[in-house]
Amino acid sequence: MVAYPNPDGLDIHFAQLRGDRDLGDLWEAARVAGVRPGTIRVWVTRGKIEPVFDGEAGQYFHLPTIRQAAEGGAKFTPADPAANSRGPHAHAA
Repeated sequence: MVAYPNPDGLDIHFAQLRGDRDLGDLWEAARVAGVRPGTIRVWVTRGKIEPVFDGEAGQYFHLPTIRQAAEGGAKFTPADPAANSRGPHAHAA
């Protein structure tokens, strides 16, 4: 389960028809969040966010959702501790 889910696909589609510019590529998502593109990739890997579209042309993100995830701060904890890229940590006794 994604911590910051995207709105329904139909909502996004109708917003696009109205002329809303709520979708952006990896670089636009990073700019909106105030982070580097690598951070967006980490958020996807850890299940904080998900792309709206992931295809040959790249990944596209719902920018208001990205903004919300960025405001959520670093307190996000993955559901699976093994999702940490460095693996589980041993606690000192």
